[in-house]
Amino acid sequence: MAEQPPLDDATLAFAERVFDMARHGAAEDLQPLLEAGLPANLCNSKGDSLLMLACYNGHPDTARLILQHGGDPELANLRFQTPLAGVIFKGDQAMVELLIEYGADASSCTPGGKTPLMYAAMFERTEILQRLLQVGADPTVTDAEGNTALKLAMAMGAADAARLLGGQ
Repeated sequence: MAEQPPLDDATLAFAERVFDMARHGAAEDLQPLLEAGLPANLCNSKGDSLLMLACYNGHPDTARLILQHGGDPELANLRFQTPLAGVIFKGDQAMVELLIEYGADASSCTPGGKTPLMYAAMFERTEILQRLLQVGADPTVTDAEGNTALKLAMAMGAADAARLLGGQ
């Protein structure tokens, strides 16, 4: 791959403003940029996509806009977390529903990461856990260390989640 030239200060400042638009839910500012061809899957230096920033910060209108322009609900950041994993950690049921509507996979496991079901189990998000099971999340999937959602729930002391997954 050819070496990319360094970005100038103006370009870096523009990129930071775009990420702030997603982070702060400025859909009305982001929309014309996306319509003009701004990549919906643009990521910052931490690998957080515009969608991840909008979702994690609780901006459903902005998240929907990004999804409508091709934002990938499966695009993981450098910590191996997808937008669905991020909103599960926050406990945002409405955002979970939006991501599922746009094709987020409840059973996907990024290399080095965990499935959304595992996050729901670990953080005792029982309503979200039940919803993920309803849409087909597979509780037998394992992460790179061989952990299932049940094993992680038990390790975290998430008793209600463990019971929902068949544990005692």
